[in-house]
Amino acid sequence: MPKMKTKSSVKKRFKTTASGKIRAAGAGKQHGMIKRTNKQIRNQRGTMILSPGDTGLVKIHMPYAR
Repeated sequence: MPKMKTKSSVKKRFKTTASGKIRAAGAGKQHGMIKRTNKQIRNQRGTMILSPGDTGLVKIHMPYAR
């Protein structure tokens, strides 16, 4: 049986935590920061844990993530 491939875009954007949750960067921080409030920019720093529904969608493309 051949190995399954991991989706390249998923491997670049997401990491798994030790407990198996998916960590991702906050959306909406690539450009147009002048329009955003300071509070919004502050809250989008760093990474966040995806919701269970989104986690299922991402894990389909990461067959070997533990």
